[in-house]
Amino acid sequence: MENIRIATAQFENKSGDKAYNLSVIANLTAQARQQGAQVVAFHECSITGYTFARHLSREQMLDLAEYIPEGESIEKLTAIARENDMAILAGLFEKDQDGNLFKAHVCVDKNGLVAKYRKLHPFINPHLTPGNQFVVFDLLGWKCGILICYDNNVIENVRATTLLGAQIIFMPHVTMCTPSTRPGAGFVDPKLWENRLEDPTSLRLEFDSMKGRGWLMKWLPARAYDNAIYAVFSNPIGMDDDQLKNGSSMIIDPFGDILAECRSLGDEVTTALFTPQKLTQAGGHRYIKARRPELYGDVIAQSHQSEQKVVWLQPEE
Repeated sequence: MENIRIATAQFENKSGDKAYNLSVIANLTAQARQQGAQVVAFHECSITGYTFARHLSREQMLDLAEYIPEGESIEKLTAIARENDMAILAGLFEKDQDGNLFKAHVCVDKNGLVAKYRKLHPFINPHLTPGNQFVVFDLLGWKCGILICYDNNVIENVRATTLLGAQIIFMPHVTMCTPSTRPGAGFVDPKLWENRLEDPTSLRLEFDSMKGRGWLMKWLPARAYDNAIYAVFSNPIGMDDDQLKNGSSMIIDPFGDILAECRSLGDEVTTALFTPQKLTQAGGHRYIKARRPELYGDVIAQSHQSEQKVVWLQPEE
């Protein structure tokens, strides 16, 4: 297995404007290629936009969603991949022939669709159907998986994807800067974003606080470290509908160390080198080998009543 160079990106998407979002994806993909990347990853629903979907009816969701791989966005994404000779991961809402709606994330290369994953825990719109399987696929000699946003907070999903062979897990998100029961959480004032050129410091203090990056650092490195995988985290920056997001797209190695991170207050792409040696050097590799599933397999697999709640948060007026 050879080294691979992968990029992660952040950008301010426009709600429902696929043409604009794909144009930004094309621009950032070209930048990633200039940095030597062979793969570039974008955030959850980076093609369609995300948070605005909480307002949409079933009919509006069906109009927004596309068939995969027949849809126009997959064709355009494939054309971008072909032009840059790269693999691209991006997200959109999907519909099937029976009218079911999904939150999907795809990987395409110059030849078309490589892999498709459906979010296991969707909640932005009540008409979405949960996915029902993990996905592990080959990409330039590496085994890769995808888990979308909340899927990564259920730690069994990350471990299961690892046990299925994933060495790299792409973790597209639209997250942070929303209220929560955890201390320090909350919205970030959109006025700070509007004034970011004149006063970047005030915005950065909010973005790096427990509202944003501070919370991310409590759990994201642990997912990579515990499972001895590379984690590719992608997140939007700027306004997503009426909610401000802080970006912080980053790449974390199997030791839990940040290899690269987007730190600008705008659209950006950053790249890191993935080396196979770290997969077995990291402690998580030994921890997986040391497991005794006969002790807790039944405990982990026991059924329970799901307590996932559907909440659509609104910024304060």
